[in-house]
Amino acid sequence: MDKIPISSNGFEFLQKELKRLKNEERPKIIKMIEFARSLGDLSENAEYETAKDRQAFIDKRIGELETKLASCNVIDISKITNKSKIIFGLSFEIEDIQTGEIKKYQLLGPEESDPDKGSISIESPLGRGVIGKMEGDEFSIKTPSGVKEYLLNKIF
Repeated sequence: MDKIPISSNGFEFLQKELKRLKNEERPKIIKMIEFARSLGDLSENAEYETAKDRQAFIDKRIGELETKLASCNVIDISKITNKSKIIFGLSFEIEDIQTGEIKKYQLLGPEESDPDKGSISIESPLGRGVIGKMEGDEFSIKTPSGVKEYLLNKIF
């Protein structure tokens, strides 16, 4: 399996979620299941079914997080000194050549990307298109609405 790039902050966030699920959520669910069982007939016990469904969800998420954390390549982006071209962790400003619209993003891993908050995945079309580009470079991205042309204004 390929290593998934992730920032130190993103890795810490996933670790905290895993710890919370194991130490808080799972014990709560076990207590809910025990209580629901104490109510008697499980065949018509909605509390029991709801708790079992929640337990399955939590256990699945714990498994996903453990797998992701084991396959992460943690990158300390505070130590990036060469900002001559776009690499994982760097922030940048692009301009849509057709509309003149300017946007700023940080290039992160798939686990921590959130375009609405200014971060995009290295695996997204824009992320793949901008990687390796230098200030002043123009590049094209194929999107569902057609090809978009961008200018990389600034790396920071």
